Amino acid sequence: MSVRVHAIWLAQDDPKKNTAVLAAKRGNLTLHKSMRDLPRKGIILEPLCGKVFGPEDHALVLEQRGSLVGLDCSWAHIETSVDKVMRRTRLKPRMLPMLLAANPVNWGKPGRLTTAEALAACLYMMGKGEQAREVLGAFRWGHRFFELNQEPLDAYAGALTSQELVDLQFEFFDLDREGLEG
Repeated sequence: MSVRVHAIWLAQDDPKKNTAVLAAKRGNLTLHKSMRDLPRKGIILEPLCGKVFGPEDHALVLEQRGSLVGLDCSWAHIETSVDKVMRRTRLKPRMLPMLLAANPVNWGKPGRLTTAEALAACLYMMGKGEQAREVLGAFRWGHRFFELNQEPLDAYAGALTSQELVDLQFEFFDLDREGLEG
């Protein structure tokens, strides 16, 4: 059974290059332009919340049929976008553990993932590798995301707790431990 994947699109960048828009056109996710249309139950990925998407969150999506929602906005407007969206949803906010971007705009930059990359990473971590690859299938560089992040993705997918997942980041990336929690 596949995971219900959605994105809230705030129209802050070029729709012709936007990964959420392109993935939606391929049928890999449902794109929402209005907060009213978002699912009521699930996880929303937003990089400022301080709580990592971990094994304890998987049941909400996999067993309780909650949705996985990406926040699609410009990195230049991330703070105001997160504030605007999080005031209007009851979805549980989670951020990703550290991964490298494979998209052409932010290639190799830690944590600067596109919406499609972030959603694919979550799917992979939940054991939905085929669905994760489908989400990035629209992009020439999509397979590179998995090549670039294969070791950390496999380790994150095998973590038994969020704390273990947070600790694993330090094996792969040179990070400051302050501000990261399980």
